[in-house]
Amino acid sequence: MTLSVALGPDTRASTHTGTAASTDVLTAPDIPWNLVIWNDPVNLMSYVSYVFRSYFGYSEAKANKLMLEVHKKGRSIVAHGSKEQVEQHAVAMHGYGLWATVEKASSDGKGSGKGKGKRG
Repeated sequence: MTLSVALGPDTRASTHTGTAASTDVLTAPDIPWNLVIWNDPVNLMSYVSYVFRSYFGYSEAKANKLMLEVHKKGRSIVAHGSKEQVEQHAVAMHGYGLWATVEKASSDGKGSGKGKGKRG
């Protein structure tokens, strides 16, 4: 049995190992990612604000602003950074019982705007 692999435009054949490597991964800058917290019917607003203050170290004013955005708009981008950092934050938020997802930031550094209050 012979296995063949078609190489797309974003891959190149490696002469040393016979495998394909993505040139985009090798040359792309680290694209920022966003941590999105979603509204839920379980957690109190005061608790969500508490989590933002205790975990992220946000001031009471900033934590309350983000919490109100979650409550009124259904979601809020509460942190951004590398994919690994944001994924760690999402796991921590799950530990606090909050609904959190990770999304790639757009070119202006903000979220995609998709989801408008629904958990993705």
